[in-house]
Amino acid sequence: MQLSRSFTLSEFTTSQTATRQSLDNTPPDWVIRNLRALCENVLQPLRDYYARPVVISSGYRSPAVNRAVGGSSSSQHTKGQAADFEIPGISNVEVARWMQKRLNYDQLILEFHTPGEPNSGWIHVSWRPDYRNQELTAQRVRKWGRWSTQYVRGLVA
Repeated sequence: MQLSRSFTLSEFTTSQTATRQSLDNTPPDWVIRNLRALCENVLQPLRDYYARPVVISSGYRSPAVNRAVGGSSSSQHTKGQAADFEIPGISNVEVARWMQKRLNYDQLILEFHTPGEPNSGWIHVSWRPDYRNQELTAQRVRKWGRWSTQYVRGLVA
């Protein structure tokens, strides 16, 4: 099923975790509508500008898949409003900065980028009609002998 000119539903529902654990990752119709909006408003314009594949590493997650991967119970992935992706051959920082200047979105998160390593990490983007245009950077920090995720406002690169 086509979600936009360049994106198919299967790109957003394919999950190694779902396959390994025999979990159903079929989205209901309302989630498919949200995925279409995400594609039309954010991902398709990105694909059109760079004229390269936008590779989705995490799209829709059914509640069971989301639990299995340790996702937040309020994750926009479970609503079809979010995707994690990269564009091979283009720095994640460059892509995130382009998006920040030219697109509307709910959240744009540069996740686990290492300065000086252009292909490190990935980009998380979400879309909903009452978007916030919020930019964050997710970083791993060691606290009390354990690794945790810290979110910093803005695109820190």
